[in-house]
Amino acid sequence: MYPPDLVAPMKKELTDVGFEELTTPDKVDEAINREGTTLVMVNSVCGCAAGSARPGVRIAMQHSKKPNNATTVFAGVDAEATAQARKHFLPYPPSSPSIALFKDGKLVHFVERHHIEGRSADMIAENLMAAFDEYC
Repeated sequence: MYPPDLVAPMKKELTDVGFEELTTPDKVDEAINREGTTLVMVNSVCGCAAGSARPGVRIAMQHSKKPNNATTVFAGVDAEATAQARKHFLPYPPSSPSIALFKDGKLVHFVERHHIEGRSADMIAENLMAAFDEYC
């Protein structure tokens, strides 16, 4: 588990733009099963989260079409919530960071860590905006 003071600025990057923190398994289930579309970002302390994933998600959320709900769990901090989110991501293996888009509780788009590493924030944003255009 990472110290709260260490991850606070990393969480703030998303909560400052309207992301809801999901800190319990029940909150995860409730968010994912909401009517409409829900984005779930598994945040992390790694460099690809800081350099590509969080900035890419922030760019994508400025798109004209976007999910009804934007949520986040933090790997290595909100362990039970992250584990619960990952159950909804099956058959994809656990990865941090990762980004999932749900529509009416069904997983419709998933971005794994290996799709984030080595890619720019703009590339991540383009991938998400294409999914938003299709599902939102």
